[in-house]
Amino acid sequence: MTRLSVNVNKIATLRNARGGRLPDVLLAAERIERFGAHGITVHPRPDARHITYADVRALRERVSTEFNVEGYPSPDFIDLVCAVRPDQVTLVPDAPDALTSDAGWDTVGRAEFLAPTVARLRDAGMRVSLFIDPVPELISGAAALGVDRIELYTGPFAQAHTALGAEAALPFARAATFAHSLGLGVNAGHDLNLDNLRDFASHVPHVAEVSIGHALISDALYLGLSNAVASYLACLRPAFAN
Repeated sequence: MTRLSVNVNKIATLRNARGGRLPDVLLAAERIERFGAHGITVHPRPDARHITYADVRALRERVSTEFNVEGYPSPDFIDLVCAVRPDQVTLVPDAPDALTSDAGWDTVGRAEFLAPTVARLRDAGMRVSLFIDPVPELISGAAALGVDRIELYTGPFAQAHTALGAEAALPFARAATFAHSLGLGVNAGHDLNLDNLRDFASHVPHVAEVSIGHALISDALYLGLSNAVASYLACLRPAFAN
């Protein structure tokens, strides 16, 4: 069953724009879970422009579904997740000033850098996922590092989908099938939305989880948070039967 993890970064962005506590990230996360989402994702960045490290600690106490923390494996980030111990840590290769994630890890060229971090996180009992592009060599590199899962970077799928429709999912279907054959779990995320998610879920096998934030929170402005979560879950229903 493909599960929906909702990234609540943008709720924190709105809060930080005014200061104070509104909108309440903790309350939003609890409501999102109540509305049927299977998990909560956050991605704290060095400039704390949305989710802060304090938010991560507070959410750990309130999230009752799966808690996924994304980030670049800097020493302070690793210390944070080792203290908080989320269910899953997704490592991303973002530079400190990156606006958003726009590429996956070079799991071959950066293997020496990633290996000790992966080992430390797994030894601490956390599931480890690497954000990567749908390239067989990189998927093999992830498997060699001993990670539990990969998260396929779906930005190129979303961009191609506007012209190709469901055909844009084919490289990701091949990548997911290959990862599954190596014993890796498969997650996916970035720029998935109500226009393309159904095609992705229907054509890409073995996807355990999609992480969606910007589009879902944007849709919530028009639909309401409960209806937005329900709409995204509806797009995943074809995958539920696989």
